[in-house]
Amino acid sequence: MTATLGAGLGLKPQHFDDALQCAEAEMWFEVHPENYLMAGGPRLAWLDAVRSRHPVSLHGVSLSLAGATAPDQQHLHRLKELIRRVEPALVSEHLAWSTLDGRYYPDLLPVPRTSDILSRVAANIQRTQEQLQRRIAIENPSHYLRMENHDWSETDFLDELVRRTGCGLLVDVNNVYVSAHNIGYDAHTYLDNLPAEAIMEIHLAGHSEDSDDTTEAQLLIDSHDAPVIEPVWRLYRHLIERIGERPTLIERDDKIPAFAELLTERNKAQEILSAQGVLK
Repeated sequence: MTATLGAGLGLKPQHFDDALQCAEAEMWFEVHPENYLMAGGPRLAWLDAVRSRHPVSLHGVSLSLAGATAPDQQHLHRLKELIRRVEPALVSEHLAWSTLDGRYYPDLLPVPRTSDILSRVAANIQRTQEQLQRRIAIENPSHYLRMENHDWSETDFLDELVRRTGCGLLVDVNNVYVSAHNIGYDAHTYLDNLPAEAIMEIHLAGHSEDSDDTTEAQLLIDSHDAPVIEPVWRLYRHLIERIGERPTLIERDDKIPAFAELLTERNKAQEILSAQGVLK
């Protein structure tokens, strides 16, 4: 299926019928491939049905590209089979680690941006792209505390990964907003410093505030359990005005509302993209 990707939604099982029936122009859906790495069964049949109607993107959460060991070859083989089956429009992963000494941790953890780790991440991305025979996009992380001993700014680190591996970028604007608040940098400057031509996809999501009121500054959590707030929408408009139209996803992973509510957010993103297209 060849289609133009505008704004899309993260696909949830409770929205299966709505997704099949949705007829919005340029609509697409994104899933975590880890939920579909089986040889058959109802879950994979469900994804096949959605794929027959709409483009699909695979957004991985477990390759641990910033980890100390290379990506698991068996996992990559299964992922390659899923890519062959669904022919996704986009494939992405995170600038993070989630495995250590054979143990998987249910989080996407950042790393110090040293030159040694840059080389390690680049090698892992290259292995992944060679195995999958696909260019992948790498997502910027969320930060909750300031790490010391960085050799690179995050935007320069990402730019260098693009230069060394030919990968693309997935810019999560909510991650930028949350991290800018938590560790103290300017979100607009961050977005302006990203290489525009490398950006393959954009994510938008909501966040929450840490319930711990013992600290003076409130910590923001990238919880994906709320609507996108207006300051994040403003950052998104700023980015789109700079780089032009890009496939954009609304993420919601908790406190999931009715499909119609998510579609309203999706349509807001689509209006921003369409307006940019008219202005070109």
